[in-house]
Amino acid sequence: MTNVVFVASEAAPFAKTGGLADVAGSLPKALIKDGVNVKVYMPLHIKIAPSYRDQMTFIGYTTVNMGWRTQYVGLLTLNYDGVDYYFIDNEFYFKRHALYGDGDDAERYIFFSKAVLAALKMTDVKPDIIHTNDWHTASINVLLDFYSKHDDFYKGIKTVFTIHNLRYQGVFDPYIMGDLLNLPYDYYNEEGLKFYDNINILKAGIVYSDHITTVSKSYAHEITYPYFGENLDGVINKYKDKLTGIVNGIDYDVYSPLTDTNIPVNFDFKTVSNKKEIKKHVQAKFGLPIDGDIPMISMVTRLADMKGLDLVEHILAELLELDIQLVILGTGEHHFENLFRYYQYRFPHKLSARIYFDQYESHAIYAGSDLFLMPSLFEPCGLSQLIALRYGTIPIVRQIGGLKDTVTPYNKFTGEGNGFGFMNYNAHELLFTIKDALDYYHKPDIWLNLMEQAMAADNSWEKSSKEYIKVYETVLGREI
Repeated sequence: MTNVVFVASEAAPFAKTGGLADVAGSLPKALIKDGVNVKVYMPLHIKIAPSYRDQMTFIGYTTVNMGWRTQYVGLLTLNYDGVDYYFIDNEFYFKRHALYGDGDDAERYIFFSKAVLAALKMTDVKPDIIHTNDWHTASINVLLDFYSKHDDFYKGIKTVFTIHNLRYQGVFDPYIMGDLLNLPYDYYNEEGLKFYDNINILKAGIVYSDHITTVSKSYAHEITYPYFGENLDGVINKYKDKLTGIVNGIDYDVYSPLTDTNIPVNFDFKTVSNKKEIKKHVQAKFGLPIDGDIPMISMVTRLADMKGLDLVEHILAELLELDIQLVILGTGEHHFENLFRYYQYRFPHKLSARIYFDQYESHAIYAGSDLFLMPSLFEPCGLSQLIALRYGTIPIVRQIGGLKDTVTPYNKFTGEGNGFGFMNYNAHELLFTIKDALDYYHKPDIWLNLMEQAMAADNSWEKSSKEYIKVYETVLGREI
């Protein structure tokens, strides 16, 4: 059996800030079903609920050197949903309310990377592959390259590195080469970690991995160009022969309109009319006029510029003059939080702005809405459009990255498609696309066909995990 260690800074349901946590919580489960022995490593963040902590078993401890300090590494484990999770314990680094954003993030996640490599010796199984994710774990790739030259335990271990969002790279002062990574300066060069007189840890993941993946095929292509390449397009092009795009999936056990306990009424395509009852539930809960026939547009999102909210800002007054309701759920940049609060004040019967995040409420919004809006500036994969499709809620997306790979714009001549799309990053192109979608909403036969095709789309992890297995087989040079 092939042994894979999957390393991530967050994993659902233990700690989550974004899509990475969903991947770390769902992909390993799908890989195990396909016969891969996967173990997940993540930090023991303070925000992990006591109900999970109480079930963990302490395995033991070791230490790692961080500059002049020797730091404690505790290792705990918990089997959740058939997957063995291992938690790296160190309160100095992980007893923080925020997973990211502290001034010592470089030290925190270099420690985590070192701790994972040290903890591997405390378990019974040597991995065939270590699968790292984003810059927070990319130090493992370069450290493994160094360690394998001096310690037989690490020899022969292959690495796969997944880029979830190229914008976040872990760029730091080069002093950490010696002080925290404890690497010789042989690694500080243009072919290694050097990046405009700094070091770039995500670059280390690209250079020192055996294979690179991104979270959609289109994004894998896009990041080879300067516009999307975030100053790493040259490096990515150099290593593009080992680059594969694999679109993320969603957990069909969690997001199932037929069994979801977070929605007031369950449904499948045969009973899709039940969506109106869920819409009325959302309207009542959020203080909107109760009307099952009015089209409801929703956004469940981080309120950030990359999500295309500046486009929404430009058309919001005009959009709210239409016969629609708009529901927003999420937090983020204060400008956008205040924008939606202001328009909720101006249009209280048209807009409900929920400036927080609630997983329970998000399910009801996905299931009760008619249209889901994702006009992203860039979108490596996107999970929200996949969830919307699952619940028969029709996405309106910019045709970019993973949105392009998963949403097929409706073709009025052939009847094909499961959503609506626009190409240019232009506010009124977005508005025209929304108006086009609303026209079709009022044509019941066409709309029912759209919903059927949306719900029929296969965006499960079972499909994507098989593509990851092909990558693992390529890296190992054998079948799994």
